[in-house]
Amino acid sequence: MEAQLLNQKGEEIGKVELPEGVFGRAPSRLLLHEITTAALANRRSGTAHAKKRDEVSGGGRKPWKQKHTGRARHGSIRSPLWRKGGVVFGPRTRSWRQDPPQEKKRLALAQALSARAKDGSLRIVDSLALDGAKTRQVAQILKALKAERRALLVSDQYDGNLVRASRNLSEAKVMLVSHLDAYEVLACRGLIITKAAIEKLGARI
Repeated sequence: MEAQLLNQKGEEIGKVELPEGVFGRAPSRLLLHEITTAALANRRSGTAHAKKRDEVSGGGRKPWKQKHTGRARHGSIRSPLWRKGGVVFGPRTRSWRQDPPQEKKRLALAQALSARAKDGSLRIVDSLALDGAKTRQVAQILKALKAERRALLVSDQYDGNLVRASRNLSEAKVMLVSHLDAYEVLACRGLIITKAAIEKLGARI
């Protein structure tokens, strides 16, 4: 498989060979759903915690005697019926983490990349290096590559200028190729990958 190799101005400067095992897969809706669901579940904090009646303070004695008061019977002021009492069936601290097999993750990533290559939203550039941390430069690159909405820029190595320059753009996200997963590929509308990152993808999957 071959694809156009572009520069930062959106001009074609050559061709690049795409690994068949990475960009030539047939997508499986079932597998992609499983992996993206796991990715979203792993982002949940799970820190919501409501106290039960045995965890709230107070309530050590009976509020009033059982009979002859004209009031309802109560055994503790920390009953769920009372203000500041315990919560019935409230949220508890838990982990939502899911760990699909690594083979499934790699396969789902390849299928997502194949889908992006097929629908024409994949852009391969020779480099994403910038002269400085200028947001305007990143905006110009996205405009030239026609990827101004929900763009994902994938680089082979960390570039501080690129990260800082794209920080003010709500529609742009920078990610290392080593951190790339199927969910991020499917969530973007424009996928911009450097040529060096393509080579690393071929070795990773």
